[in-house]
Formats: sequence, C-alpha cells, structure tokens
Amino acid sequence: MIPKLCNIKSYYFVNKTLFQIVRERERERERERERERERERERDRDRDRERERDRERQRETERET
Repeated sequence: MIPKLCNIKSYYFVNKTLFQIVRERERERERERERERERERERDRDRDRERERDRERQRETERET
C-alpha cells in the first residue's frame, strides 16, 4: 500500500522536529558540560591562588624570624 503524500509530509515534519529537539538537547548538555568544566577551572585557579598566598605568608613568616 502506498502512503498518502500528506502522511509522508507529516512524518517528515515530525521526524525533522524531533531531530531538532534532540539536537538542541545535546547542544544544551554540551554547554552545561562546558560550564561545569569552566567552574572547575575557576576552582582550580582559586585554589592555586590561595596556595600561592599561603606560600607568601610562610615566606614572610620565615623572613621575620
């Protein structure tokens, strides 16, 4: 049996729409992963800065004694 043209068009539209939704969700997940990586990098930088401050304090303390 040959499907009607309108059915083919509607299937195409539905599939295309679903594909767009899935693709947009994948993009959103990727953006979220990137934001999480950026937050992790920022935490690492903060941690490094804090360590450097601690080292400086330690050096200052050693110089004073």
